[in-house]
Amino acid sequence: MLTASNLVDNTFLRQYEVKIGTNMATIEYSQQERKIFLTKLNIPEHMASQEFSEDFIKVVLENISEKNISVVPTSPPIAKFIKRNRRYKKMLPVGIRI
Repeated sequence: MLTASNLVDNTFLRQYEVKIGTNMATIEYSQQERKIFLTKLNIPEHMASQEFSEDFIKVVLENISEKNISVVPTSPPIAKFIKRNRRYKKMLPVGIRI
């Protein structure tokens, strides 16, 4: 299971990273004022399971939630995850619906 201790916020490359062995999964982002745009989910093929993807997105959203920043998911898999998990919808900025 993925935990917050595995997550790295690489501000230089503007991406969240999780490294497992020699493989790294990332979620690229762009931040403006009090909003973070999650733009791209990159998961290596041999790490790409539904469970891993959901755990990774969940850990990233929890990290963002602690910073009290709104989330704008422009990546379809992340938007789909938020749509299926109602508790994360409160992180969307006013006027944004998924």
